[in-house]
Amino acid sequence: MPDEPLSPAVRVAAPGTEPPRASLDAQVAERTAKWLAAATDAVSPDTQLFARLIAAREVRDELALLGLPQPAWRALLERHFVHAAALAPMPASLSALPPVDTSEHAAFVDTLRALLLTYSSTAIDAGDARCLASIIAHACLRPDHLWRDLGLAGREEVTWMLTRYFPTLVVLNVDNLRWKKFLAQQRALSLGLQPGPAPGCPGCEDYGHCFPGHH
Repeated sequence: MPDEPLSPAVRVAAPGTEPPRASLDAQVAERTAKWLAAATDAVSPDTQLFARLIAAREVRDELALLGLPQPAWRALLERHFVHAAALAPMPASLSALPPVDTSEHAAFVDTLRALLLTYSSTAIDAGDARCLASIIAHACLRPDHLWRDLGLAGREEVTWMLTRYFPTLVVLNVDNLRWKKFLAQQRALSLGLQPGPAPGCPGCEDYGHCFPGHH
């Protein structure tokens, strides 16, 4: 099981309303460092991963898009960020995330999350696996490459993350598909459906490349 830390640089997509990429990268890196300063174990690769995922949403005021229910959010903080109450500035949603409306795509989110969990590693904390499955499923609603949707530095970090948490799913990607396309494909196949794009795919710059027959 890989346990290398994530790369220190963060390259995040910059939609039109976002700050320049360099500025956003710096904000995410700074906030990631603050979460790690509040960590129970800052050298844990899992803690580093969640610090990055949280920071990437927090700097955009999008913590709700993590898609975590209140009990799961509080338990995640207790496992990884025991000193989170000392964060400055303290996130407005530190103790409770606002709900995110996924009603239009609730079936996609629920079934993808369930699929991911059927492949979860027994070496990983079950609560962490559930949180990550929710975060990934909600990220697939966003209109970009999955690594950008998650706030990671590239495809390699998504591969590292999925291999650590859902290793037996990763080995099924024999065609080296882009991860969001692959996850949507596996979800569809598990339900006996025709594979197609994830809800967020049509907004991606490479939609025509991944799905040339779709409009």
